[in-house]
Amino acid sequence: MTSPTRISLDPRRPGPEVPRRLFGTFVEHMGRCVYDGIHSPGHATADSTGFRADVLDLVRELGATVVRYPGGNFVSGYRWEDGVGPRDERPVRLDAAWHSTETNQVGLHEFADWADAAGLEVMEAVNLGTRGVAEAADLLEYANHPGGTALSDRRRANGRDEPFGIRLWCLGNEMDGPWQIGHKTAEEYGRLAAETARMMRFIDPTVELVAAGSSNHEMPTFGEWERTVLRHTAGLVDHISVHAYYEEDPTDPQSFLASGAALDRYIGEVVDIIDEVDARTPGGAPVGISVDEWNVWNQTRWNEVDKPRVFTGDWPIAPRLIEDDYTVTDAVVVGSLLITLLRRADRVSMANLAQLVNVIAPIRTEPGGGPAWRQTTFHPFRLTAEAATGRVVPVEVDGAGITTARHGDVDAVDAIATVDGDVAHVFLAHRSLDAPTEVELDLGPVASADAVVITVPEGGDRHTTNSADAEPVAPAALAVEVVDGVLHFTLPPLAWARVRVQLAS
Repeated sequence: MTSPTRISLDPRRPGPEVPRRLFGTFVEHMGRCVYDGIHSPGHATADSTGFRADVLDLVRELGATVVRYPGGNFVSGYRWEDGVGPRDERPVRLDAAWHSTETNQVGLHEFADWADAAGLEVMEAVNLGTRGVAEAADLLEYANHPGGTALSDRRRANGRDEPFGIRLWCLGNEMDGPWQIGHKTAEEYGRLAAETARMMRFIDPTVELVAAGSSNHEMPTFGEWERTVLRHTAGLVDHISVHAYYEEDPTDPQSFLASGAALDRYIGEVVDIIDEVDARTPGGAPVGISVDEWNVWNQTRWNEVDKPRVFTGDWPIAPRLIEDDYTVTDAVVVGSLLITLLRRADRVSMANLAQLVNVIAPIRTEPGGGPAWRQTTFHPFRLTAEAATGRVVPVEVDGAGITTARHGDVDAVDAIATVDGDVAHVFLAHRSLDAPTEVELDLGPVASADAVVITVPEGGDRHTTNSADAEPVAPAALAVEVVDGVLHFTLPPLAWARVRVQLAS
């Protein structure tokens, strides 16, 4: 066992409020996320509109707060009108983004009703790839105007008398990427985003708008893209997006476990650019950061093996796409990325785990009437979303470090805390692969404490996954002892934990 890790915090210390939108998710018309995922009319649990009750139950259990929809790359070729009106009259289209056939059986009305049942706020994306200002304005009028116009009355004729009242809108998706339908330069996109934002605010001044930032930190245009877009849109948008995916190099698992350090630096660079440009929201506050796509994703396999096969075949309906099987290691990394998002809550306004069902998702389903089940990554997300309320309180960590090839030296134990009234929650990720560590947690007088941990199950290894048949990776109780007001517990190697503390009055 390594030397003890000492963690201390002052629960009375001020800090930013936890943005509840930090626990968002993402549903794209991609692969089996919508069709054969949340929506499967032939399934035994499906309701009269085709949505699966077992999936809905797991979505509610996950505890997400916001859902980004309908894309993603898909939105850059999407005609929103295809997804409204009688289902038997909706056109079937080719989806060039994912080389699939789109039936349009799920559109705005069906999805908004499902999101309402799931307790999710809709974050709608508009197509700025093949379309532009007029089409975005039309969708907003259709969705949010009470009535008395052609578009709002069309919504009412389609069964929705009251407006959808969608507040959050994404101005396109990953427009810096040459893979994107309608890919644009920063100047082209910045001007289009500004004109679209201005028009949308004319129609509904209450909307919150998200400008598309860089698709990832490694884009050659990263930085200058943000500067250009923010100069065009400052005073018109409320947030700028960050997309961040991480994968394990089998020869360097230690760097993968430190992915939270990479996300922290990425966010910090975007913060510096916002401040450099002095980009402000319509209300005068600094533009927020929307990490509206983040996750663990084996992109190397997708690019080298799966994508060539998928994109040279037919145009299937809801093919299997990037259905990664998540391991214990992946779960710890997802938990550590959540710690980073909480630590940056002063500038990160919201975030969306991408995606929700089947497509690199915490929830999986099996075709042909099979069950829905929880991937390993489901658990750190649920446990954090459930407990992280109140304000974020920084912690001091004094313990062993780990040297990584990609991220330099990092703490072996990463941690953050939230405090809500007289209850504190401390979230910890232990990045060591080979040794447990004793933790001494000092936050002043406590009345009681309990904890759960996600780690390698007995008899398993760090590559252990869950499946439709068994879920061996699940939260387990972690023994906590209180000695002279200090909490003592042992974190196994490769572990993520949540400690709940009832503070003494």
